[in-house]
Amino acid sequence: MAPQRFHEQFHHIQRSLPDVPLTMGPDDSGYFYEKGVVLVRDGEEARFVEDAVRTHFTETQGLVPDHVRRVGPRAGRTGVTRIRVGDPAEGEDSVPHALRAVREAENRQGRRLAGRNHVVHIAGNVNACPGDEPVPVPRTETANPAPAEGSYDPATAVGVLVIDTGLVHDHRSYPLLAHTTGDAQLTETDADGVLRQYVGHGTFIAGVLAAVAPNTDITVRGTLNDAGAVLESEFGALLFDAVDRGGWPDIISLSAGTPSADTDGLIGLDAFMAELREQRTLLVAAAGNNGSDVPFWPAAYAGLPEYADCVLSVGALRADGASGACFTNHGPWVRVHAPGERLTSALTGFTAPVPYTYQHSTYDACRFGGADYACTCQYPRHTGVLSEGRESTGAKPDQVMFDGLAQWSGTSFATPVAAGLVAARMTAYRERDPRAAGAGLLAADAERAEVRGALVAALRPPTWRPVPAVIQALPA
Repeated sequence: MAPQRFHEQFHHIQRSLPDVPLTMGPDDSGYFYEKGVVLVRDGEEARFVEDAVRTHFTETQGLVPDHVRRVGPRAGRTGVTRIRVGDPAEGEDSVPHALRAVREAENRQGRRLAGRNHVVHIAGNVNACPGDEPVPVPRTETANPAPAEGSYDPATAVGVLVIDTGLVHDHRSYPLLAHTTGDAQLTETDADGVLRQYVGHGTFIAGVLAAVAPNTDITVRGTLNDAGAVLESEFGALLFDAVDRGGWPDIISLSAGTPSADTDGLIGLDAFMAELREQRTLLVAAAGNNGSDVPFWPAAYAGLPEYADCVLSVGALRADGASGACFTNHGPWVRVHAPGERLTSALTGFTAPVPYTYQHSTYDACRFGGADYACTCQYPRHTGVLSEGRESTGAKPDQVMFDGLAQWSGTSFATPVAAGLVAARMTAYRERDPRAAGAGLLAADAERAEVRGALVAALRPPTWRPVPAVIQALPA
């Protein structure tokens, strides 16, 4: 039986947020959210929603008034607050009922007043449909993309902020990361010395970025160190904290987000995105790995006219660069695609080998359907700890040893490729405006790739080596 990756990730994320009752969106829609809570803007809108939901539930659901109340810390800089709309311990989730209760008022005002409190998660490995898990690469191999020509000059370097997991302790032993700074990964291994899931994600991204654009000052913030998952109600404040610590950079590389049925963004990010719009910073954001056209936020802000110049959304090309990777999200809100399958970068430093146990099993066929090559759903084969039904078959999870480099796939890693190309253009053209550099990069690039039947803009770094696709047959 094929592993049910969406459910595996749900249970894993629930364990990482033990005090938060979570539930899944309808029909395995690809998102998780806090059960029994809606997210609103503080002030008059919060009061209106609270009264409307309380009246509706008291009249139609038989709830006592105390079941509708504000919970958690008061709204701060993000301007949002949580409203409890039922008892999460009592069976059915009440959030859909609450959202319907305010829909009429929303239609009158032309503005969404309440939304789910989504779980925001890493787009390369933690989300409900990860690209894959890392694969060891010998030290004799080289980075892919390979290091571009050029050198680091602190006086002219482009400032890039990576918001992700923290840096592994020995990251500077990898030459490309010798001058990278930022937060350390809080805990790298478990009690048995085995590398924990998601560790190295931010380090890998920094390595890709440094290879594409050597003249960069890269700062990595461990905003998503806690298993790569955080509630939307907290995410905006964490983003503010990340930029406040060093000021707004030229470029933010963000490989995290959430799908949502909403078409106007995330209430929890309203304040951050409004401030971003007033800065000169370019947000380069991963499109997500659900193999879907459902908007993935914040990358999908690139599809809204008021954010089109300050957000660059990035999907993933497959290993040979000919078309989209099977897992990549797609649609008109994805501005560009870049190599994101089987890239090679640093997962750990070079000081000591460390074991890793796979969490998910590969599939017998592409889990997104239709892929005619040996995609990461299928190859290389391994059995994971979280796989449903593993106990009944007696299959043991596979363990590998990482000795510095890894091969990894996901829009998480296409994102620093695109961010690096923007930074490299700033250096080459002495361009000081990252948004102008991003627009210039897309305008000058005439390359295209086929993604789900559409020809889309594609960025392929000159130092990136395409890996020939293995069509149809997989090794036994």
